[in-house]
Amino acid sequence: MTARPTLDDVARIYRTPVLDLIFRAAEVHRAHHDASSVQVCVLQSIKTGGCPEDCGYCPQAARYHTTVEAEPLMDVEAVLANARAAKASGASRFCMGAAWREVKDNRQFDRVLEMIRGVKELGLEACATLGMVTESQAERMKDAGLDAYNHNLDTSEEYYNRIIQTRTYADRLNTLANVRKAGITVCCGGIVGMGESDDDRIGLLHTLANLPEPPESVPINALVAVEGTPLADRPNVSIWDMVRTIATARILMPTSMVRLSAGRLGMTETDQALCFLAGANSIFAGEKRLTTPNPGVDRDQALFDTLGLVPSGQRSAFSNQPEETVLTQ
Repeated sequence: MTARPTLDDVARIYRTPVLDLIFRAAEVHRAHHDASSVQVCVLQSIKTGGCPEDCGYCPQAARYHTTVEAEPLMDVEAVLANARAAKASGASRFCMGAAWREVKDNRQFDRVLEMIRGVKELGLEACATLGMVTESQAERMKDAGLDAYNHNLDTSEEYYNRIIQTRTYADRLNTLANVRKAGITVCCGGIVGMGESDDDRIGLLHTLANLPEPPESVPINALVAVEGTPLADRPNVSIWDMVRTIATARILMPTSMVRLSAGRLGMTETDQALCFLAGANSIFAGEKRLTTPNPGVDRDQALFDTLGLVPSGQRSAFSNQPEETVLTQ
C-alpha cells in the first residue's frame, strides 16, 4: 500500500476470508521479494535475566520465579565466537539482546559497542535489542556499525498496560524515533496470543504501518508461555491468527522483512509453510531464541529442503549448492 492506511483499512484487510488473504499477501510478497529466499538470523542473549521490567510474557523479569538465572554481560570474544558459528551455519544477521530496561552510558555499553564492531567485521548484519536508548546512544551504535535495532511494541496501545506497566507505549515510540534519527533501521513488531483481541492486532499493525517510516523488519512472535510468568497459562495461539497477522503485515508493509519469530517450536512444518506463503521471509535459527526453545538447525534444514527455500545472500546452510544453482533448478 502507498497511502497511509486507516484503522478501517487495516481491519478490512485483516478480516478478509483467510484463503483470499493468503493469496493476496503471496502476490504482494512475490512482487517485492524472492519468495524462495529466507533470511536466517541468530539471536544471542548477551546479558540474561535480572530485568527490572514487568513484561507479563518474559521469563527474564527479576520479579517472576522462572528457571532463567541472571547472568552478567558476556565477554566480547565469547559473543564473536558465537557470531562466527552463526555465520558458518548460514545466518546473515546476528542480533544481540540484553535484559536491560535501558542502556546506561558505562563500560558495559562500551563493551556492546565493541561487540557490534566485531560482528560487522565478520561480514554479518549487526542488530541489537537492549531496551530504551537515547538519541546520543543510538548515534554511538550507528557509528559502531549497527544495522538494525529491535524494540517491539508488543501489542496495541489500548491493550499494552494489561501486559506491561513499568514503561509506557510512548517510551517505546520514543526509542524507535531515536533509532530512526540516528540512521539505524528499525526492527519492530509484536506478540500474538497474549489474550489480545483481533482489534488489538489490527491496532498494532495500524501503528506499525503509520510510523513516520514503516519498520524495515517486522517480527511476528507467537507467545511462548513460560511457567512462572503471568501469561504461563495462556493456550497456544491459533495458526490462523498468526497467518492473518503475518499476511496483513505483508500487505501493509510490502518491502519490509516479515520475521516468523518466537513460537516456531510449537508449529508444525505445515503451519510454518502457511506463514511463509503468507509473506514471512525471515526466521531466527539456533537452539534458543534468547531464553525460549527454538527448532534446531537440522529441523530447519529439513523444512527448507521440503519447501525449496534457501537462506538469502549466502551459500545455503541447508544445501551443498550455491543459492543461484538452487534457484535455477
